[in-house]
Amino acid sequence: MKDIIDALKKYNLRSNHYEIKGNVVFITSKDGKYVVKKKNNIDVFNYLNSRSFNYYPKYIDADKYYIMDYLEEQKMPIEQKMLDLINLTSLLHNKTTFYSNVDFDDYKKNYEELKATINDTINHYEGLISHIESVQFMSPAELLLARGISIIFSALNYSNNSLDIWYKIVRDKNRRRHVLIHNNLSLDHFIRSDNAYFISWDKSKIDIPIYDLYKLYKEYAFNFDFKYLFSRYEKNYPLLEEERMLLFILISIPDKITFTDNIYNDCVKIENLIDYLYKTESVISPDNLEDTKQDKN
Repeated sequence: MKDIIDALKKYNLRSNHYEIKGNVVFITSKDGKYVVKKKNNIDVFNYLNSRSFNYYPKYIDADKYYIMDYLEEQKMPIEQKMLDLINLTSLLHNKTTFYSNVDFDDYKKNYEELKATINDTINHYEGLISHIESVQFMSPAELLLARGISIIFSALNYSNNSLDIWYKIVRDKNRRRHVLIHNNLSLDHFIRSDNAYFISWDKSKIDIPIYDLYKLYKEYAFNFDFKYLFSRYEKNYPLLEEERMLLFILISIPDKITFTDNIYNDCVKIENLIDYLYKTESVISPDNLEDTKQDKN
């Protein structure tokens, strides 16, 4: 805390009150309210400035810390806030796009890692179903999983088949599109004040654009119409064929459910997984599903 106080004094900001929440310190002074965060990603704001993207709080670069303006958030419907977040995400990706050479081995590594994940998940659920079929009396959780297993294997088959198609598309490519991804997107990290802002840039990095969308979908799949949100994103920043396909593969891979001693919690987890997969099936367009089936045949 002494380092922070010294940093504030250096810029004539004297604290009347402070509050610590996680790795963030909120400072109230006679001049206003500020947020103080330790530096983790020193160059991100300079990079964003160089790309004409200034949708982040004003800040003072104070050696080990960023001292940022505290932003008072406007009240708005949560659906509008998510739409604004998606639009700003597409702008971030648009402003920071570049292409770089990629080695075939990079695509091969991605393919093999995802293939292993999918096969491991298939084996996991085949083992669970084999166990369930062997018991004389199913528990409520086992019965729920047995009834919903078809959508789980359907999602796994889709992911598996699509991954093979994706690999055929990318294995002859020697360039890949990259952007700066925020890598920590959530409604808590988007603020609409006098303008729209992303906060909490600590995890930002250079990667392919879909990972911002993937993580956002995994957190909020039940809360919003992502078929519409993805279309709004692509209206501003169209995904490449291989990017969209990889996004659909990632969101379709089911989480692995394991049984515990708490039957009620197990039932909730299984029901949520099944609902998530049906939701995801509706997000992925029928054309893409049909293309995958035709290619497999």
